[in-house]
Amino acid sequence: MKRLIGIMAAFCGVVLLGACEESPTEPPKPEPEWAYEGQWHTPCPLMGDWLAVAPDGNVYLADQDNHCVKYFTSTGSFLGKWGSWGFENGQFVFPEALAIAANGNVYVTDGTGRVQYFNAGGSFLGKWGSWGTGEGQFYEPTGIAVAGNGNVYVSDADLNRVQYFTSTGKFLGKWGSSGFGDGEFDVPRGLDVAPNGTVYVAEQRNYRVQFFTPKGSFQGKWGSAGTGDGQFAEPLDVDVAPNGTVFVADCDSDRIQYFTAAGSFQGKWGKNGTGNGEFISPVSVEMSPDGKRAYVGDEWNFRVQYFKKRD
Repeated sequence: MKRLIGIMAAFCGVVLLGACEESPTEPPKPEPEWAYEGQWHTPCPLMGDWLAVAPDGNVYLADQDNHCVKYFTSTGSFLGKWGSWGFENGQFVFPEALAIAANGNVYVTDGTGRVQYFNAGGSFLGKWGSWGTGEGQFYEPTGIAVAGNGNVYVSDADLNRVQYFTSTGKFLGKWGSSGFGDGEFDVPRGLDVAPNGTVYVAEQRNYRVQFFTPKGSFQGKWGSAGTGDGQFAEPLDVDVAPNGTVFVADCDSDRIQYFTAAGSFQGKWGKNGTGNGEFISPVSVEMSPDGKRAYVGDEWNFRVQYFKKRD
C-alpha cells in the first residue's frame, strides 16, 4: 500500500510539474516610466522645434497656418498670441521653429530666412538673417535652441548645416555639409543644447542623432533606419532634460524614445492611434524646466499631449 501511495504521489508531481511547464505564469510588464496626463487641441504643426517651454512653465507654439505664436499655461489654458502674415517686425511667413532663453525671451524662425526675438509677452526686440547661403543666412531654418550662455543655434534643413550666434544675432560660427559621415547632415531638423553645452541634432534622412561640442566638433552619434529600440523611422526633434536624458520624437514610428547623454537606449512610449498616449506623427518633444513633464506635438491628431514622469 505504501508503495502504491508513493507511485501515485510521484505521478501527481510529474503531472503538476508538466502543467507548470506548459502554463507558466508571466511576470507583469512594468508600466512605462512616462504616463499620459492631459492634452489640448492645436492647429496642424509641421516638422522640427514647433513647441517650447518657458522657464515659468508656459508652453509656446508656432502656429504656421495662422502665422503667429500662441502661448498657454502648462496644462493648456490659452494665455495670448502675437503675429500675423507679413515681412515686417513681429510678422511671420510660416513660423517654423521657436526656442526660449533662460531670461524668457522667445526666438522664432520663419520662411523668410530670419530669426526674430521677443519678450515673453510678444513685444518685438530684434532680428537677424535673410534668405540665402551666406553666413547668417538661411534656406529652411527648422530647428533652433538657446544655450545656457545665451548663444543661439539654428539648423538649416536645406543647407545641411548648423549656425550659431550671440543672443542678439552676431554670427559666431557654423558646421556641417551634405553627406553621411561624422559631422555631415542629411536634413537636420530639431536640435537642442544640453546643460553642459553639448549640441544634439536630429537628422531626418540619416536616421540618427549626432552630438557636438558647443563649437561644432563631432563627439558621437547613434541610430539607424528601423523600428527597433534605438532605431528611427523619421527623427524630427530632440530635447535634453535637465538631468541630461535625451528625448527624440520619432515621427513615422509614432513614439518617443529616450537615451542617456551618450545614446544608450533607456525607454520609449507611444504607438499609432488617436487615444490618450497614442500618436499620429509626433513631430516635437519638449521637457518642462524641472524635467518631470514631457510635451509632444501630435501632428495629425491636431493636439499637444503631455506626460508626467512616474515617481
